[in-house]
Amino acid sequence: MPRKWTAAQVEELGYASPSVRSLILKVDQETPFDFEPGQFVTFDLDIGEKRLERWRSYSIANPPNTKNKLEFIISKIEGGKASDYFFDKLQLSDTLQMKGPQGTFTLPQNLDQEIIMVCTGTGVAPFKSMIEHVFENKIPHKAIHLIFGTRHKEGILYHDYFKQLAESESSFKYSVALSRESYDGFQGYVHEVYTRHYAQIADNRLFMLCGWQNMIDEAIERLNGLGYGKDKLVYELYG
Repeated sequence: MPRKWTAAQVEELGYASPSVRSLILKVDQETPFDFEPGQFVTFDLDIGEKRLERWRSYSIANPPNTKNKLEFIISKIEGGKASDYFFDKLQLSDTLQMKGPQGTFTLPQNLDQEIIMVCTGTGVAPFKSMIEHVFENKIPHKAIHLIFGTRHKEGILYHDYFKQLAESESSFKYSVALSRESYDGFQGYVHEVYTRHYAQIADNRLFMLCGWQNMIDEAIERLNGLGYGKDKLVYELYG
């Protein structure tokens, strides 16, 4: 059954980093807006005439809730019509048309395994939704390791939340990889982190990847090279 377009009002508008816009929308409906952590919605933006020019999809960055509030993060892309709209045109109380939820990149049913979440930039959005959902609802699980990559410290998203969670929850591990400067004594890419930690194969382990095409391709190649098969890898292209 086709998804219907739904109105959502901008309740909060800010910056997650100097180059990442953050916004919270309130869905205009009385019934709960149900979605699974990791899913996305599609917006119809006033940036063109044709459907392919207007439609943009973004992952929901918060877990399901009863208040019908949805959180999103959007990267600034030079010359990008959608990012220009979110950064320069969108205002508080504006109404956006959206449809969804959509997508199958969701929290695995089997959480009795190590879940390694590898992402770059705003690819962290679906993982934040999943992680918050697990820990806010005290869902039984084995272990979750978030590996976040970006260029500079100012580009680390949700850093305080993930750092505090790692300090308070023994089942959650948080690693940051910066390619242009050092963080906690390390400078490099996400690939160096997971290959160092998980070079030894384990059957009870799943890798979830979210980011640009090049990152996904390299991660799949490296993990395949370590001996992890297709059944141990799930991914979603982002950006």
